[in-house]
Amino acid sequence: MTATRIERDSMGELEVPSEALYAAQTQRAINNFPISGRPMPLPFIRALILAKMAAAKANGDLEQIPAGMQQAICEAAEELLNSDDLMQHFPVDIFQTGSGTSSNMNANEVLATLASKYYGSTISPNDHINYGQSSNDIIPSVIHISAAIEIENKLLPALWHLSKTIRNKAETVDQFVKTGRTHLMDAMPIRMSQSLNGWATQVEQAIFQLQLLQPSLQTLAQGGTAVGTGINAHPEFAAKFNEHLSELTGLTFRPAENFFSHIGSQDIAVMVSGQLKATAVAVLKIANDLRWMNSGPLAGLGEIELEALQPGSSIMPGKVNPVIPEAAGMVAAQVIGNDSGITLAGQSGNFELNVMLPLVASNLLDSIKLLSNACHLLADKAISSFKVNQDKLNEALSRNPILVTALNPIIGYANAAEIAKQAYKEGRPVIDVAEENTELSREELKQLLDPAKLTKGGI
Repeated sequence: MTATRIERDSMGELEVPSEALYAAQTQRAINNFPISGRPMPLPFIRALILAKMAAAKANGDLEQIPAGMQQAICEAAEELLNSDDLMQHFPVDIFQTGSGTSSNMNANEVLATLASKYYGSTISPNDHINYGQSSNDIIPSVIHISAAIEIENKLLPALWHLSKTIRNKAETVDQFVKTGRTHLMDAMPIRMSQSLNGWATQVEQAIFQLQLLQPSLQTLAQGGTAVGTGINAHPEFAAKFNEHLSELTGLTFRPAENFFSHIGSQDIAVMVSGQLKATAVAVLKIANDLRWMNSGPLAGLGEIELEALQPGSSIMPGKVNPVIPEAAGMVAAQVIGNDSGITLAGQSGNFELNVMLPLVASNLLDSIKLLSNACHLLADKAISSFKVNQDKLNEALSRNPILVTALNPIIGYANAAEIAKQAYKEGRPVIDVAEENTELSREELKQLLDPAKLTKGGI
């Protein structure tokens, strides 16, 4: 039997594990929401603690709490942030009250327990830790804070790493010309570098769009308190809070121009999630291209050989599969699913409060984490290390009747189409069929049908 103690809140008495730093309201949430067994994400909890520290500093500056109490709360926050077992104190399930009040009170209670020891007398979770705040403004703020920190420190560096890795690989494979494909069918030739640089541009477009969203993400509801009016918060609290939070995080946060929009809606989170979805789509495109190029190696395209990382089958010896692109594809699918959840949650802004905040936070941070990790793996274990199978590239190019497209300006589309059909039907190189059916010499055809020259466009 676990030893317990009695804690009290506005609803009465409740047994709480003796060693727990949290108190009655957290325990009620544990009892009420045995749903997923998944607590709020670590980046969310860390951002919540940082927000509580910034609030204590702001309230201390504004003389709303004693200086010693401010210091005690900050020391308690530092202790938690430096703890190796932080999450044991934050067990509340993701699927809880829609405002995230249970997580807010969880943080208030844990900080109050620790801060009281530093202060030497009782610090209240509601009257002191939560002073000038409401779950309704701090949870939306922490969604923004945690996402902004994770995008800045993890996702954007991961995307830049992926882009630079692709660009570097493009330089090393520029000499290789391959059959282009549209509709998965043979098309005009391209340089392998052109294909890869297309991927890099997709990634860089995602970076650019995320950067455009960062200033909005770094505007906060904090200061609006219960419904956006700022009741029970000092008039200068929002400004002071953002000033201290910016110092603590190294990012520039500022108060929302309108607290009502930031509390009653999650439009900015929906926009950020939409861009994460678009980024996932780009990742999925790159992953699938790698899978197709690697397919075979005998019965597929076999244009490249991905790094062999593990046996591919429990029954077929020697089989090796494109496991990193497959994992990246599943990440993309999950991020797209997360976005659907956030989209639905964003519609739950009823009057002055959105009531699916924990789901928004969890899905948003999950997408950022998954994309960050997948981008590093794609870069380091797929793109940087794949080898080009030049023999396979040349074999396909030499038999590609679509090269006859280059003759359109000289012999016309209809004649070129007949040559292509004959080459397909007879399984012969298009240059041989063109030599038989046009007045162009072999040397002229070699110049006109040179795959490398055709990658440069023009007439």
